[in-house]
Amino acid sequence: MNLSTEYLGLKLKNPLIVGASPFCDNTHSAFALQDAGAAAIVMRSLFEEQVDAEQKALVHHVEISANSNAEGTSYFPNFDDYQLPPDQYLRQLENLKASLTIPVIGSLNGCRPGGWMDYAKRFESAGADAIELNLYQLVTDPELSGDEVEAAMLETVHSAASAVKIPVSVKLSMFHTSPANFTQAIEGAGAKGVVLFNRFYQPDFNIEELEVRPQLKLSDSSELLLRLRWLSIISPHSRGSLAASGGVHQTEDVVKALLAGAHVVQLVSVLLKHGPRYLTTLLAGLRHWMSEHGYEHIDQVRGAMNLKRCPDPAAFERANYQRILQSWRV
Repeated sequence: MNLSTEYLGLKLKNPLIVGASPFCDNTHSAFALQDAGAAAIVMRSLFEEQVDAEQKALVHHVEISANSNAEGTSYFPNFDDYQLPPDQYLRQLENLKASLTIPVIGSLNGCRPGGWMDYAKRFESAGADAIELNLYQLVTDPELSGDEVEAAMLETVHSAASAVKIPVSVKLSMFHTSPANFTQAIEGAGAKGVVLFNRFYQPDFNIEELEVRPQLKLSDSSELLLRLRWLSIISPHSRGSLAASGGVHQTEDVVKALLAGAHVVQLVSVLLKHGPRYLTTLLAGLRHWMSEHGYEHIDQVRGAMNLKRCPDPAAFERANYQRILQSWRV
């Protein structure tokens, strides 16, 4: 049975890769992931704000800048609070490449074009096999249109992809008017793949202290449903690679993502819960399912349930929407 797949032009032994996470902060943990069967790993993100803070530190104006605009900068972690400062990030990338045999993907996280994009070249020089560009932002300015937001994103993608020879993928939010169209635009800007989707970490209100408090909740399988919908819609038309990220916890989740059209699935929460060895459980389950259903190669599974065979996907989706609503009785 052949579980091999291709992602961003990289030949992978199976479709399970480890998404951006703390696992790659030390080589021992990363090696445990490789040993358990991970086909590739994505390092935690290097943030636009980290790079900006480092540049300010070099000119000895960190405190002056922070004090001059305390309200705007106090939201972000202090420079020392980031787990991997830029220089240490590059050294860790080099260490991982020297120690592992599976591909190592660097992650850049930002929301607008700027000097931080220079790190795409530095990732390439440090040996990264690919770059995942995480375009995380929540637009709160009512004067900023969706077209302007997406134009800035496309400029960022083009800047990164044109600066390096290694492949660049883009990790998207689900909050786009037309994700299928925007995916094609991203590919036109030079990206070799798309990761669906970024997880927004929703803050909560403390009604006693009247404070907004951030919170981290690991994903569960229910989050996969939105990924399945858009993978099914996008995969028939995409020329690049597709990754499912968020909500993959069981073998059936892996299978569903592949059937929807994913080339790989990214795992984080499930490994934080159960440890690296859980990769072996998922791989064994995938082999068992393929054997039971008569599949010999992962390519036979990919996209088998996407909307390619549906003559009018929009009507199909709307019909399902109406059918669900009409099913309730009181």
